[in-house]
Amino acid sequence: MRVLLIEDDDRIRADVTAALEASGYIVDSETSGEEGWFLGDTEVYGAVILDLGLPEMDGLTVLKRWRQAGRTMPVLVLTARGTWSERVEGIDAGADDYLPKPFHMEELIARLGAIIRRSGGQASPVITAGEVELDTRQMKITVRGIPVSLSPQEYRLVSYLMINIGRVVPQQELAEHLQSVHFERESNAVEVLVGRIRRKLSTALIQTRRGFGYIIEEDTPE
Repeated sequence: MRVLLIEDDDRIRADVTAALEASGYIVDSETSGEEGWFLGDTEVYGAVILDLGLPEMDGLTVLKRWRQAGRTMPVLVLTARGTWSERVEGIDAGADDYLPKPFHMEELIARLGAIIRRSGGQASPVITAGEVELDTRQMKITVRGIPVSLSPQEYRLVSYLMINIGRVVPQQELAEHLQSVHFERESNAVEVLVGRIRRKLSTALIQTRRGFGYIIEEDTPE
């Protein structure tokens, strides 16, 4: 899952980036509101972590412009200002959750995971499809209760499809969530990964919809 972090405090940005990457996320980061707005407006992200006190363009303006343009990715707002009126303003602008500074990194990771799951219609951190179970908290995938060893990219692909279970996900959308915006994406990366995952899981979990993309159906054949 690729996420965008917009935070101008160098220490916080470095700490959050390290925690997100340790939790399996791919992180693109920006320090200014203007640059952050541009990335969020032109790239595909599973979620955004957005500080309100940004240079060039404040976080609320960034968020409002995204929502007015129809950008629907879930947004977790960070701010050192924690009054109830500011929280209401952030929610009204289109934020999905709100975390005042200072915060515990574990809470940020938990809140981020929750808004991502909710965006895909999933309430529980454990998602099941047929014989396959995904535990998003432990970043673990099991088949018939047996853990399966996947590479980080393989895990990202399966988890993204599981979070969006029942929806055909276009190949390009999957590719966007496999690598950072700063890396060149290989045209056949998705096909190669899907092939490897199918061999490792030994199930009909991921199904191809020719010309449309890939899907994990809610009633996956065993």
